Amino acid sequence: MTELAAALQALGLPPPPAASYGREQAVLNWCDQGALLAEFARQRGLVIEHWLQDAGVQPGGLLSPAQLLALLAPLLRLGADAPFVLGQLWWPGHYGLASQALRQSAHVLQAAERLARRAGRLSPLLTPRVLRQEGRLWLLFTEACGLPAAQRAALVDLHLAAFVGFCHWRGGQRLPWRAHFNRSRPRDPGAQLVWLGPELQFDCQVDALSLPLDCARKPWAAEGGAELALAALEAGADAQALRRGWLAGLSEQLLAQLCAGAPSLETLARSQGVSPATLKRQLAAQGTHYQAELDQLRALVAAALMKLHGWSPERVGAALGFGDASNFRKSFRRWTGLSPRAWA
Repeated sequence: MTELAAALQALGLPPPPAASYGREQAVLNWCDQGALLAEFARQRGLVIEHWLQDAGVQPGGLLSPAQLLALLAPLLRLGADAPFVLGQLWWPGHYGLASQALRQSAHVLQAAERLARRAGRLSPLLTPRVLRQEGRLWLLFTEACGLPAAQRAALVDLHLAAFVGFCHWRGGQRLPWRAHFNRSRPRDPGAQLVWLGPELQFDCQVDALSLPLDCARKPWAAEGGAELALAALEAGADAQALRRGWLAGLSEQLLAQLCAGAPSLETLARSQGVSPATLKRQLAAQGTHYQAELDQLRALVAAALMKLHGWSPERVGAALGFGDASNFRKSFRRWTGLSPRAWA
């Protein structure tokens, strides 16, 4: 095992391999997020028939992530508070066994782990990842199968508010969350301050929540009933819950190759069982390309190793395959807009 692989394994990356689903693949029950959005649309005064027609969706049956995004698009524009109000409804939700298992979590840390483990059912648009380092819990959110640029910030806000709101509801008290955003500070962050708390950090390399581990391990009051839902999930009762979005799964394979020291488009395409040209087309359909995914992953890894492991920029650059430290510094500034020293 390389030094890089060992360091990332200590952080909890990469997660176990899992089957994936594409943005156009109908894998989500209408009665899950679809029904929730329909009720929200009704409450906000939309004509449900027009809303469904504009999204090209028939109620009932299965939805694709693309259809779910189409349903969300007009709802996220219904005022600055819309993503945050939707977030209060998002989890635990009514998504079958996965929601029940999430609700029965014993504390914040366990809830984060269950959310990440059952992301295919609970979080089909943004994939949660759990890290623990230096006395803090980190819950990162990365794209599952590609997001429209115009919706990304609102969807991140929705998911951060969803987990903060769920933990507040389940634990009965506000926690000292720190919210991290991979975007510039807005002119008026009032909505984020109201729903996420005063600890907001913008211009980060991740969209994430973090919390002291002692708070994350503080027990919640026990929910009634035995954890039959979790037992059923562990026995394979909901295969979709274990799946990951195609882009998230691809990122995990690319991370494994990065750890091995030999990432390439050809190697990644071979792992997918397709030609490099086909993989290029598939990435383009998700609104991205190979170099963008590799750079995003290297930036995330570099930031994590410097911030969470305390590695020097020179050590990180060498681990990522940069023979010259100055080349790593230039690349990191291109990826993030910051020098490695400023970030660390």
